[in-house]
Amino acid sequence: MVSLSTWFRYIAHKLEYSVSLSWKVPPFTSYKRGQITDKEVGNAVWKNLFQGKLTYMHWNKGEEMAPTIGAQGGTLLVRKLPATDPTRVFVGDVVVLKDPQNSDNYIVRRLAAIEGYEMVSKDEKDEPFVLEKDQCWVLADNENLKPKEVNDSRTFGPVSMTDIAGRVIYSLRTAVDHGPVQNSHFSMRKDLPVLEVELDVDEMAKNHKA
Repeated sequence: MVSLSTWFRYIAHKLEYSVSLSWKVPPFTSYKRGQITDKEVGNAVWKNLFQGKLTYMHWNKGEEMAPTIGAQGGTLLVRKLPATDPTRVFVGDVVVLKDPQNSDNYIVRRLAAIEGYEMVSKDEKDEPFVLEKDQCWVLADNENLKPKEVNDSRTFGPVSMTDIAGRVIYSLRTAVDHGPVQNSHFSMRKDLPVLEVELDVDEMAKNHKA
């Protein structure tokens, strides 16, 4: 049973997401220009607050993220984020992002570095460089694969933080092998109330493709 304090924290996360989502689309764009009333603004926030969830399910295949995600694939619970800046997404987080090599697809990788980090290659021929504003570096978890065998920043380089679609908070590898994803300490603390309220293992198992 979810505690009352957890519900309060969950609602606070929903309110933050609702305000952020509403601010990006009409009528908030008109509000910035003074064309709508405060009442209309409030109605838009409340509408987003009570519609939908803060998570969605995503199917991931491939062995690049094993053992976090099963080598045969896994059903993931992904948290939607109000924004993907360094104050909300942290190094160590497992994220869903647009595939830089195919914008119609999404891949799952771990955030290894963000803007301001100096990147130094093991190959002495490569010059060190610093990640620029809004850039990040993502890597696969599977250490048994060679860099050329995985599709991550060692192949396609830095990616934009805005390409991140969400943070993976739970992984179902099989019906009997599932659990929370090990993200950064900050993210796991933030995501705990969302996970406690919205996690439905039975629903994830029902949608599992393996």
